[in-house]
Amino acid sequence: MVLTDPRAIRALAHPARQRIIDELYGGKVLTATECAELAGLTPSATSYHLRALARWGIIERADTSTDGRERPWRAPALSLVISSQSTRAGRLASQAMLREKVNRVVEQFEEMPDDDPWDELSLMANTRLWLTKPEAETLGKELTELIDSYRRGRTAANHPATTRQVSTLLALVPAGKPSEQS
Repeated sequence: MVLTDPRAIRALAHPARQRIIDELYGGKVLTATECAELAGLTPSATSYHLRALARWGIIERADTSTDGRERPWRAPALSLVISSQSTRAGRLASQAMLREKVNRVVEQFEEMPDDDPWDELSLMANTRLWLTKPEAETLGKELTELIDSYRRGRTAANHPATTRQVSTLLALVPAGKPSEQS
């Protein structure tokens, strides 16, 4: 799902919404009560946030035929992209999403037991590259395609038994002004 409308992008700005979006776009289908537990809010406050996200098509009802008391929610797509980075709303929403995702990854590091056999696979890389605009566009596209190739056909509800959820965080952020980089 690609968001371009600044009003839809602003709908992402709340930390509780970010947490819910992260889980739903991770492949989970959750009720308002489950979302409330994740976000640390009351079910009624969470329902307000869910309806706001649904109004912009960011999330949707998973099944309209279920019991009215526990209607689940899901992501309508595999990923959420903010394409209006050049707008103030786009940059602010991206920053809010990045902060929330970084905080969640830090929590995952803290929650990992000392004797976890997967710990040796954890990595964090920080790289500065000097790229032309077309090279940066290609890099972003190729990295996204690579990540998507591992995601295809696997969801929180449907994945091989030997798999484990692995969080990735991808950010391409131009630094400085073009005149400062010559």
